[in-house]
Amino acid sequence: MALMALTDTVRHPAYRLAVRDMISPAVGMAAWGLVTGVAMVKGGLSVPLALAVSLLVYAGSAQLAVLPLLAVGAPLWVIWLTAICVNLRFVIFSNLWRSYFAHLPLRQRLTIGYFSGDVIFVAFMKRYPTQQPQPEQQPYFWGAATTNWLAWQLPSIAGILLANEVPLSWGLGFAGVLALLGVLLSMLHDRATWIATGVAATAAVAAFALPLKLNILVAIVAAVAAGLAAEAWLQHKEPD
Repeated sequence: MALMALTDTVRHPAYRLAVRDMISPAVGMAAWGLVTGVAMVKGGLSVPLALAVSLLVYAGSAQLAVLPLLAVGAPLWVIWLTAICVNLRFVIFSNLWRSYFAHLPLRQRLTIGYFSGDVIFVAFMKRYPTQQPQPEQQPYFWGAATTNWLAWQLPSIAGILLANEVPLSWGLGFAGVLALLGVLLSMLHDRATWIATGVAATAAVAAFALPLKLNILVAIVAAVAAGLAAEAWLQHKEPD
């Protein structure tokens, strides 16, 4: 029964549509995953631990955010708080996913929570802006999720296994920055997002002198506050 359901999902036109939608951002995701895999090992994590983090955590921005903190020996509470703040956006994502998937069993909803991601969310919302369940939404989600997961995990695992063979002269750190910029630009779809991004960049630079890379935490808090305030202000300005 499960195999038949899986086959039907993969054969669904919406599944293939999602794969096509995700091909372009998957290139940037793959570069980001490769850099993160290398960075985890070169940052001091053992290969088994880095593999576990890649497969279980599956949150590139949080992984990259805490690596500098681990490297400088930051207190555990700072590391946890940073990871939580970086992933606060998933609370917003989950609230919006409810409109589409609240009718599903808990096990399926938890699985969707694991596989959800920024790029998947953006692609899905562009295809289904009306928050009402439709039969093709689940195949579309899984097409996007499968593509995104493979685009992240395969390069990340390769980076972990080959980290000690990759010389620093290759400049993968710069390549990772470019990949992140590509993913970021694909998500800037409204004024509130642009405002939050600008505030985050400004706050990160202004607080750069703080110890333990706390400027990252400051930038996250400032971006969330600015984004929520901008969204509320823009909604208030809209005519009734």
